[in-house]
Amino acid sequence: VAVEPEPEAPPVAARDDKPGARRPEPAPLRKVEAEAVEDADSPRKARPDAKAPVPKRAEPRRRTGKLTITKALDEEGEERTRSLASVRRAREKERRRLMMAGGESMRVVREVIIPEAITVQELANRMATRAVDIIKVLMRQGVMAKITDAVDADTAQLIAEEYGHTVKRVSEADVEEGIEGTADRAEDLHPRAPVVTIMGHVDHGKTSLLDALRSTDVAACEAGGITQHIGAYQVQLASGARITFLDTPGHAAFTSMRARGAKVTDIVVLVVAADDGVMPQTVEAINHAKAAEVPIIVAINKIDKVGATPDRVRQELLQHEIVVESLGGDVQDVEVSALKKLGLDQLEEKILLQAEILELKANPDRPADGTVVEAKLDKGRGPVATVLVQRGTLKVGDILVAGSEWGRVRALLNDRAQPLPDAGPGVPVEVLGLSAAPEAGDKFSVVEDEAKARDISEYRQRKRREARVGTQGRGSLEQMLAQLKATDRKEFPLLIKGDVQGSVEAITGALAGLSTEEVAARPLHAGVGGITESDVILAKASSAPIIAFNVRANRQARDRAEAEGVEIRYYSVIYDLIDDVKAAMSGLLDPTIRETFLGYAEVLEVFNISKIGRVAGCRVTEGLVRRGNRVRLLRDNVVIHEGSLATLKRFKDEVKEVVAGQECGMAFENYQDLQPGDQIECFEVEKIARTLA
Repeated sequence: VAVEPEPEAPPVAARDDKPGARRPEPAPLRKVEAEAVEDADSPRKARPDAKAPVPKRAEPRRRTGKLTITKALDEEGEERTRSLASVRRAREKERRRLMMAGGESMRVVREVIIPEAITVQELANRMATRAVDIIKVLMRQGVMAKITDAVDADTAQLIAEEYGHTVKRVSEADVEEGIEGTADRAEDLHPRAPVVTIMGHVDHGKTSLLDALRSTDVAACEAGGITQHIGAYQVQLASGARITFLDTPGHAAFTSMRARGAKVTDIVVLVVAADDGVMPQTVEAINHAKAAEVPIIVAINKIDKVGATPDRVRQELLQHEIVVESLGGDVQDVEVSALKKLGLDQLEEKILLQAEILELKANPDRPADGTVVEAKLDKGRGPVATVLVQRGTLKVGDILVAGSEWGRVRALLNDRAQPLPDAGPGVPVEVLGLSAAPEAGDKFSVVEDEAKARDISEYRQRKRREARVGTQGRGSLEQMLAQLKATDRKEFPLLIKGDVQGSVEAITGALAGLSTEEVAARPLHAGVGGITESDVILAKASSAPIIAFNVRANRQARDRAEAEGVEIRYYSVIYDLIDDVKAAMSGLLDPTIRETFLGYAEVLEVFNISKIGRVAGCRVTEGLVRRGNRVRLLRDNVVIHEGSLATLKRFKDEVKEVVAGQECGMAFENYQDLQPGDQIECFEVEKIARTLA
């Protein structure tokens, strides 16, 4: 019996030729093809019409182009590879598996630098951890935070240590580390020019003496004939020696300027007028010099004037523990005349002698540092700082940090406005290129790069802002209103704009000295530079005048001030400014009330009159009674009412006054309780305007 052979299954490749046939998945397709390749010599599975299998590529190549269903199921196409999304999913799955199996030990231990405050995102970056994981840790600790929120250093340290990292705590103040440099070695020090500060009372000839030494005429150019800025100059003598002079104001308002001059100086030249003697600012200059522990040279000026008595000056100085050499002391003194140029050589010799005793040396071969003597905002040049180099050499192109400001030195100018390539120790120069005008008295230093300068500047600005906010104090609105009600202190708001930082500081200090328990000057803003439109807007919002000292308003500011009705007062002499502000503050003071007794009247009878009310028939017993003045009603010598007279009649006529011995009729305003036997006291109230002392 013939057995019919079992029908063979058609090859998978042939199924594509049948219309409407369902295409199998790619994985089984590759399996069938592999079996077909392996059993190619089998007579049972081989068919003449079967397609040859597509050979695999030696190295799989990544798919390119757009993936379609046809491409995905086409067995003649290129072999598919894993997509990036698939790889990422596999890696994430493996990472989770490791974490579940205790894979935390595979974390890399890092040293995490943590400042005083750090955001969650920054902490995650430094720990190489996801910010979400750190937020979860914070939530377990009861802290709800976003990635932009800041956490304190203690919390950040706990999180970092929980992840196994080591922590290095740093402070914000660390940015200033190393800015002052190391101490200089003795072999690196070289002699430098002495810094001499000219101090003394106003109008005693300080600037004129310096003009005589410099052969210039600065005094003639100054407003009011008085110095209102601190000036820095360097003089080269005939012998080749150099002396740096600081000229300080003598007016009482410039106390802080004189104190700054005494702090940066090596020698103080105390100028005393021979015809005027020791004055209050002379005593203050002596105290500044003693506080700074610097030697004093007394220059007795104006010896050419009639009535000059230098010996009287020496005697008056004894009261302040200044004993000159001629009286057996150790303080040098010299008689000079700035006008006639007498005794200048002896003064220079004594300065150089004192400098030689002090052995003044500095290292010029290092980054420069020193002190800001003065600062201003120049319209054409921008912020300009007058600095005194104390160590190192300041060069054009150096990156400078002065107080809370920084910048690259664009130019260096001497006191005669001549450009300099560099400035060594003891040399005063004007520096151009700072971001803003620094505070007078700030220290400056040269740093290596802009990043460090910017970090230091931002840190100092933040600290000053925090200190300014901290001095204002915190409290609720109710506390503030209660305090204002308790003190009942009136304020005089004003805006101050000056040409240099030192003048603004002096004006602010002088106005603070005018304040009393009843009235106070409150500067809303004090700055350097011309008056701008924003200053006018602030003054208008605060109903405050603008005080301009040696500056002017631009055209836009002037037009805005005229339109808004804002008052701008211009001054060039500081004591005129102080006098005007004192007069304005005096107007806020309550006047003094003075009572003047006029007379007494006795009530004899009380009458009820229609349309008028109760009228007292009185006899004036002392002085006089005048209509319109204030009166008091006394009953048994006790004041029971104080008011004004509504009417004063003698017989039937209204009269202005009634003298002693005459009878009259009186009626009080808004008061009817009159009885026979009452006594009426008439007095006059006078208001007297008060002024600030």
